[in-house]
Amino acid sequence: MPNLRELEASIPVAPLKIVATESAAGLADSVNRYMVEFRRTVNHRAKNDPAFQGYAEENYLADIACPRFGSGEGKALFRESIRGKDLFFLVDVCNHSITYKMNGYINHKSPDDHYQDLKRLIAAANGKAHRINVIMPFLYEGRQHKRNGRESLDCAYAIKELSQMGVSNFVTFDAHDPRVQNAAPLSGFDNFIPPYQFIQALLRTEENLIIDKYHTIVISPDEGALDRAVYFANVLGVDTGMFYKRRDYSTIINGKNPIVAHEFLGDNIEGKDVIIIDDMISSGGSMLDTARQLKEMKAGRVFICCTFGLFTDGLDAFDKAFEKGHFDKVVTTNLTYQLPELRERSYYVEADMSKFLASIIDFMNHDSSLANVSTPTDKIHEILRKYNSREEYQL
Repeated sequence: MPNLRELEASIPVAPLKIVATESAAGLADSVNRYMVEFRRTVNHRAKNDPAFQGYAEENYLADIACPRFGSGEGKALFRESIRGKDLFFLVDVCNHSITYKMNGYINHKSPDDHYQDLKRLIAAANGKAHRINVIMPFLYEGRQHKRNGRESLDCAYAIKELSQMGVSNFVTFDAHDPRVQNAAPLSGFDNFIPPYQFIQALLRTEENLIIDKYHTIVISPDEGALDRAVYFANVLGVDTGMFYKRRDYSTIINGKNPIVAHEFLGDNIEGKDVIIIDDMISSGGSMLDTARQLKEMKAGRVFICCTFGLFTDGLDAFDKAFEKGHFDKVVTTNLTYQLPELRERSYYVEADMSKFLASIIDFMNHDSSLANVSTPTDKIHEILRKYNSREEYQL
């Protein structure tokens, strides 16, 4: 836990409760375990103060339910009192594995269904909770963040709507465009990125990496990911390259101009290990094409690091690309639903975000600065130093 001394000296806003929708139940269980461990081991004066009863608990998960009627309509309810609690709602809008019955048919919950369940739970808590915070790792409708022509602004409207429902703080990860926070300028909005978890996962699985500008390069697969790639490269002390998408603007397929080719901008990468960094893998077509071109340019190993591994078209394309040697590892976080078969792939590495999420919740509950958890530069430098010197360490 970073800056533990500041945490021990601060006072919690209110008793803590984590409200996890069914979509984020697995992640919430892991976060809850870390939270229990944090509060059990921390030397905090509130632990033995009757005024702060409930500071150290064996479980911080709220007992909730979101049942459905036969018609498909739903409701939300709390099975315990949450009056005066500091609530942290956790939802994964990308979890497509959850089903419900409607008129005898089996429906899979869409992002819209998960968002509606979140609003139901907030409505059930409003007027009773001390404060409402929403943790939405993949921002709902985050890809529909700007208007081109006669289009809806779904992400901005959702943030505005939740703010009007009483949400004080939003926490998200690697937002497609963090400027959507302007839709609710009076609410807190924190957007985190996981570079420390990426490099931690890579160093844990690869024993012979050499992280310097002569052996490693960080690549952005498109213009939109350049900022995060530049930061990652600067922290690692390596060079940066970029691909840009050449599109056919005379044609529209599935609402988009098709990509004709990926063109590379950067120095010679021959023999270098390449880290491709981006916010998400959707179908994965563009990412695999980028990896293929890098291998054709005689790159060494190719590591794909993405915050969200959605794999909307399944894993067949990745399996074939791996067999052809187009990439070596795929690293994604556990912030969204992961296909069960993904964990069985030899090329997959998970970057666990549970402890990081628990730290965020703990600091927010104490109204402490989130700079304590959001600036991983020193931690990355330290883990690289230990790795390069081959010291004994625990990743």
